[in-house]
Amino acid sequence: MTTKERISTQFTLQPAAGAPELLAEATANALSTVTGDVEVFAIDPEIADTAALLDAADLPPATSANCVLVAGSRSGEERIAACMVLANARADVNKRVKKLLDVRKASFLPLERAVTESGMEYGGIGPIGLPENYRVLIDSRVAEATELIIGSGIRGSKLLLSGSALASLPGAEVVEGLANDID
Repeated sequence: MTTKERISTQFTLQPAAGAPELLAEATANALSTVTGDVEVFAIDPEIADTAALLDAADLPPATSANCVLVAGSRSGEERIAACMVLANARADVNKRVKKLLDVRKASFLPLERAVTESGMEYGGIGPIGLPENYRVLIDSRVAEATELIIGSGIRGSKLLLSGSALASLPGAEVVEGLANDID
């Protein structure tokens, strides 16, 4: 059974463009920048965290991608990236992301700042609709996925799309080895 088929047995999938009430405003406004189908499904906000949703839907971690916001600076210039990695992997912040951002030290963007700047809710932050100065780095395994669950910008829904649709975001960069598998 595909991810979409499994999701369809428990949730109601619909085209995301036709359901702006299920998206953060920033996400809804940026949907037109994605090439390919993007569907949305409402969920109980209590299962917005990846592990809870995957458990509730009986899906493996490789069916979901997390958006991790990372920042660093060089010569007084701050550099921020949204790293898209599969749920069974961790962004290689200390080596790969740090090198890609060309900074001495990279760290996770503080929660309050991530929520404020993205216009999205914690547990729902996704790459569609992030500020233009954020780089979007997509692990190659995410880009290769046929169907992925990602954040919609709110805790009450999730998006379903292909990795290639995600990689179609303006300025998105597909990166080999952006993440390491979780043991």
